[in-house]
Amino acid sequence: MAELEYDKYMVKITKESLRGPGMWLMSDELVPGCNVNIICNWIREQPRPNPLHQAMESHDYDEIILNIGADPQHPEYLGAEIEGYMGDERQLSTTTTALFIPRGVPHGRVTWKSFEKPHLQMAIKLSGKIEPMGPPPKK
Repeated sequence: MAELEYDKYMVKITKESLRGPGMWLMSDELVPGCNVNIICNWIREQPRPNPLHQAMESHDYDEIILNIGADPQHPEYLGAEIEGYMGDERQLSTTTTALFIPRGVPHGRVTWKSFEKPHLQMAIKLSGKIEPMGPPPKK
């Protein structure tokens, strides 16, 4: 069967392509020319180590962090209490949350204060660059 013209823009995650806890969904390495980097993690239990990200960091691009509850009957229910910082401000996520982090703003020190149910955490980096979280899977 001939490859379709736009198949090159679709990243299909398979069991074999998974490496580490995160799923690399999109990056310039996976789709040449893409200027967005997306990684998704299922948080299945209390993260260890905790805090998961101890250091503060900043980037030369904007970033969006999503904490998404996994109960389709109650999508607002996160199932955890997650503490993080932007600058010196403490931020607490207890429900499904989307957080926009403008370029240059220090952020980090992410700690799970409590864990009740599995949930998703996704980072959308408005840059195709792969950061030190680790390499994405091979296509």
